[in-house]
Amino acid sequence: MSPSRGALVTGAVLTAAAATAIAVVVWPTGSGGGGTGESGARTPTGSPASPTRSYPLSAAPRTIPAVRQHIAARGPGWRPGPDSGVVVAGDSKGLADEGKLIAQELDIHYRGDVPARAGDVELALTPGQGTPESYTLKARDGRVTISGPDQAGVFYGTRTLKQSVRADGMMPEGEVRDRPDRPQRGFNLDIARKYYTVAWIEDRLRELADLKLNQFGLHFSDDQAFRIESATHPEVVSPQHLTKAEVRRILALADRLHIQVVPELDSPGHLGAVLRAHPDLQLRNKSGARSPGSLDISNPGAAKLVDELLGEFTELFTGRYWHLGADEYLALMARDPADSYPQLQRAAQEKYGAGAGIKDLATGWLNDRAAVVRPHGKQPKAWNDGFFRGGVVHADKDIEVEYWTGKEYGARPPEEYLREGRKVVNLNDEFLYYVLGQPNNFVYPTGQRIYEQWTPLVLRGTQPVAARYSGQILGGRFAVWGDLPEAQTQDQVADGIRMPLRATSQKLWDPGRPALSWDRFRALATRIDEGR
Repeated sequence: MSPSRGALVTGAVLTAAAATAIAVVVWPTGSGGGGTGESGARTPTGSPASPTRSYPLSAAPRTIPAVRQHIAARGPGWRPGPDSGVVVAGDSKGLADEGKLIAQELDIHYRGDVPARAGDVELALTPGQGTPESYTLKARDGRVTISGPDQAGVFYGTRTLKQSVRADGMMPEGEVRDRPDRPQRGFNLDIARKYYTVAWIEDRLRELADLKLNQFGLHFSDDQAFRIESATHPEVVSPQHLTKAEVRRILALADRLHIQVVPELDSPGHLGAVLRAHPDLQLRNKSGARSPGSLDISNPGAAKLVDELLGEFTELFTGRYWHLGADEYLALMARDPADSYPQLQRAAQEKYGAGAGIKDLATGWLNDRAAVVRPHGKQPKAWNDGFFRGGVVHADKDIEVEYWTGKEYGARPPEEYLREGRKVVNLNDEFLYYVLGQPNNFVYPTGQRIYEQWTPLVLRGTQPVAARYSGQILGGRFAVWGDLPEAQTQDQVADGIRMPLRATSQKLWDPGRPALSWDRFRALATRIDEGR
């Protein structure tokens, strides 16, 4: 929805009215503590220089997530007007996409690489000045300048400007200095169990971008379906799927919005759709009973099949990350895995020695798949219940742990992974799992509960890990899973996750106690979403 446009205040009036900003306060760089202003920003107070005209001291812009620091000033602020435009600093031509987008959203002109004038928004790259994804936004003398060390930071500055105009029709006078607390902030979508249209996915990407979320996890293969066109193995693809052209369209939009897509091809479990076309590779117990969705990893053909798929799709998905799954391998959930699956036990001992077991074979499988994706420039990830205690084979240290549960076989308290020095991403199923139909005691999470009780340190249940581990927790993602896909339409899903996504974005950007009450936060979200 396009925001309203206020009347342009002439440059002469704005220049006469602008005040000198008060002294900067240096705030702690840690992740504690909320702000004192209603927006959540740390807004210093003091005695500003006397302005030519009298304006009240500005308040921080109202945004989601809240800006982390605002330096107040006296002045009228900035409003988009009929002569306003977006320009890009001469040495920052790489910001053209960001400039064109914010110009379109604010319904003002895009003028490109020309000098800024009264009423304009200027974008500039300042390499080496600030942390990744940080930005500085100044509203002074009738202009807005947004600068940052990288394109993502400048882009987030434009999101702040857009939201402030939507919330209040203007950008308050003064200076915003803002940065994220965590580098990985996002949303996970299961398209294997429930198909979502390209248009729906693109709408979510735009929503994530406005919330300064930078990851979109895509779980595209499971027991129910394989949802992306394949050239190497077309026989595994489900009738309703995304073409590669559609995937490239999604990736192109995500790239423009500074969102990394994190694909997940889960193995050796959750492969039912693939195994329907390759029943010879399905795991069977000693009685011949099939193990649903599980690959027989003692069969050399299993690695060949999965590695061919990995090779194909790591070329399609050009981002940094790759999710290998590794969760819920049913062979390890048997009462006596070695007795139930003797072929796996034999394979483990042949490969890793007499003291090895099936969990070692599964760990070796994970390490081998990580070795497949690394040469394609991918950072491997896996679910926490694919990392096991003890054994003779250990998961490679560079594989990021995506912690979701403490309920499954092999799951360990999060502190165990952290004590090993592992990097962890938070997908706590107590707060961040939206499971369609609410099976297995899942309940739809609420934004209020995330907003009031969750932080990135709360990896399992409701209790945080020790603050000394904070640096190892890279961030988190809110996840939608399609266990009972007909329980909600895709529009109902979008509505159900709306406030949980906003709460998640707030706590990943700044995990301290928010300044706004939940009711005020929800009201602000409505105002921003509806525009003015």
